[in-house]
Order: sequence, then C-alpha cells, then structure tokens
Amino acid sequence: MFVTAAEGGTATASVAVEALDELPAALASADLALPGTLAVTVGEETLAFTAGTVGDPAPLPHGKEADASAAAARARVVEGKVAVVTGGAQGFGAEIVRGLVSSGAFVYIADLNGEGAASLAAELGPTTAAITVNVADEDSVAAMAATIAATTGGLDLVVSNAGIVRAGSVLEQEAADFRLTTEINYTAFFLITKHLGRLLAAQRRTAPVWATDIIQINSKSGLVGSNKNGAYAGSKFGGIGLVQSFALELVEHGIKVNAICPGNFYDGPLWSDPDRGLFVQYLRSGKVPGATTVDEVREFYEAKVPLRRGTYGSDVMRAIYYLVEQEYETGQAVPVTGGQVMLSS
Repeated sequence: MFVTAAEGGTATASVAVEALDELPAALASADLALPGTLAVTVGEETLAFTAGTVGDPAPLPHGKEADASAAAARARVVEGKVAVVTGGAQGFGAEIVRGLVSSGAFVYIADLNGEGAASLAAELGPTTAAITVNVADEDSVAAMAATIAATTGGLDLVVSNAGIVRAGSVLEQEAADFRLTTEINYTAFFLITKHLGRLLAAQRRTAPVWATDIIQINSKSGLVGSNKNGAYAGSKFGGIGLVQSFALELVEHGIKVNAICPGNFYDGPLWSDPDRGLFVQYLRSGKVPGATTVDEVREFYEAKVPLRRGTYGSDVMRAIYYLVEQEYETGQAVPVTGGQVMLSS
C-alpha cells in the first residue's frame, strides 16, 4: 500500500507500508513534506494524523498490564476539563483518576479515605486535588461541591464511582449491611447529583453552551441479578433508574447523565483484598458451589466471561471517553463486561 503526502493537491512524497498500523513509524522515518493533516483511507477504514502526532510511539498496551492510561484513542475529549471522581483513592476509582490525568484533565480525588486521596494526589501532581468526603452524608457532599466551586469555579465531569459490596444470602444478611449498601451505592448517587448538579446547572445559566456530564460507575449487577448479593444488585438496579430519571430532568441544563456497567475488576481491592475482597466473601458465603480456595472462586468467575478475563481500567476509560464525546446520548447504561452481559430488547 502506498501513502502519498500532498499539499494543496500536489503530491510531495510517498511511502509504502504493508498495514495501517505500520504507518506512523514509516511516516516518522520517511523524508516527507507533510501537510498539517493527513487522512489515509483503505476500504472503509480511515486514519487521520496531524503533523504533531505522526511518529508518536502510539501502540496501546494489551493484556493485564493495560491500565487506564492505555485508552488513549479518544483521550483528548477530556483535555483541559475539570473532573471529580468519588471513591477515587483506590481500585477502579484510582484507575479512572490516572486515566483522566494522563488525558489532560484536572481531577478532584474525592474519597472517605482522605489520606489515600492525598497520597494519590501527591503522586500525580498539580493537576489533582484531594477532597475528603462521605458520599452518604449530605452535609459532606454539599461541602465538597462548595470546595470545588471555590477552587476551580466550575466543573465539567462528575464520575460517581464510590461503592461497596456486602454479599450475603437474603435469609441471613443483617439489615444494617443492606442499608449501608443502599446508602453508599444508591442514596449517595442522589446526593452527588443533587449538589454537583446544582453547580453544573449554575454554570449553564452563565454560559449557555457549557455542556457537562455526570457518569455513574454502575455494575453488570445493575443489568442482571446477582445470587446471594441482592443488596448490591438492588442498589445498582436502582442506580440505573436514577440515571434515566435524572437524564430526563437535567437535559434542560445541558447535563448528560449516563451509567457505565463494568464487569468484574478482579485485580482491584474490591475483589482481591485478602480479608474483605469479594473472592474471600464469596468463598465464605458458599456462593460458588464446591469451591474450597480463593483461586477456584476466581477461575469460576473468569470462566463466565466470553473474553476470558476481568475488566481493566482502560476498558472503563474508553467508555468514559465515548460518553463525554457523544453529544447525542443520555440516560444510557453502557455494559463493559467482555460479553458476560449482553443487552436484549
């Protein structure tokens, strides 16, 4: 395949490549007088390059090492934006924070674990700020909104990620665990949307073209029931109901509201913590028949996924970029499950 660089309709040079993924390196090493932009079309596929990006070491990492920063294709959609990630000090939240920062966003790391949030902010540098918040407490959430308004004067993206799991049979689970799960996973999303939504709506009044996003990190358990995990699944199902309802209401304020429903993040503390992780909880509760070790529980869950792995941070980041970039979508629950949950009408 020959690629020709042209300026004003006049060909300047060409380079031969066997496949499109060889093009950036070939262009970087060739002596081409490149125009400002270069579009290459092969069949129905088109790749676009700018003079500033041709030759960048662009291949994305794959496999277990593919962290949130790997989802770079749409990354510029959040460049220069101000974001807040609740539950941002660890697990999926920390992956999202890292991905947004690497994509050029300023990120508030909001977490009940203020020490952890401050530590991550110190690691990632001046485009982050730590906020200690209890997302289930209205006064705490209101104070967070006030801090954001006073610090950056505005906000573009809310990622409501904070959540907990308290697995157990409906015949045995303590009501206190059920209520706590509901408060953190369901009621907190209402509080986050109420107080940060007010800030987003106020921005819109002063800048009528200012479009913003609220994204709830939900779960595949918000799309299908979960055996011996009803408190969690119920709170996540409810969260999607809130997403759809808030989307209908907030559209007049230029706010899109969507959810991402990831599959299992097996390598994060939610699943792999040796004391409180879900692998341990599910082993103890007998949720996996016949399992006698944590490894057997993990194998059981990985076997359920057609793509045969858990969800990575980069998978969720690509969904976040899509929802921010997509101007014509609100009230949706986007599955990111490796095919484990497939939508049906």
